[in-house]
Amino acid sequence: MEIPKGGAEGMLLTHGGRFSGWGLYLLKGKPVFHYNLAGVARYTIAAKDKLAPGKHTIVFDFKYDDGGLGKGGTGTLLVDGNKVGQGRIERTLAFRLSLDETLDCGEDTGTPISEDYRVPFKFTGTLAKVVIDLTPESLTAEDQQRLHEGKVAIGMAR
Repeated sequence: MEIPKGGAEGMLLTHGGRFSGWGLYLLKGKPVFHYNLAGVARYTIAAKDKLAPGKHTIVFDFKYDDGGLGKGGTGTLLVDGNKVGQGRIERTLAFRLSLDETLDCGEDTGTPISEDYRVPFKFTGTLAKVVIDLTPESLTAEDQQRLHEGKVAIGMAR
């Protein structure tokens, strides 16, 4: 991405909305990752400093805990390869994030993932490229069966 003189803010990438999902955005020039666990819990990992004008690469890396569906993990926010924020997400949704929200890039076309901003929250810098790397997680045969049968509750296996 490129930040103009005077700074930028807005949505980089979001999936879901007010009722569950996640978003990666700039708020008042600072990178933020927000995870909304179906309104039951909310987790925010944010940088302390604004991004300087110029080109930057932002990465959010999530290391999922082993041991089943709906577990938590540690999220790390990096800017240009340097860690600028880290935090714990205690639980995740084990199944579907949202039935009526989409994956949005450069703006939020649905409901806001966080009450920190108002939609459409268009990104005011230049977003050149977005990459999503979904590294496969190993699930037990029992977890795979629960997932297949849809027998997964919010945040934990039944």
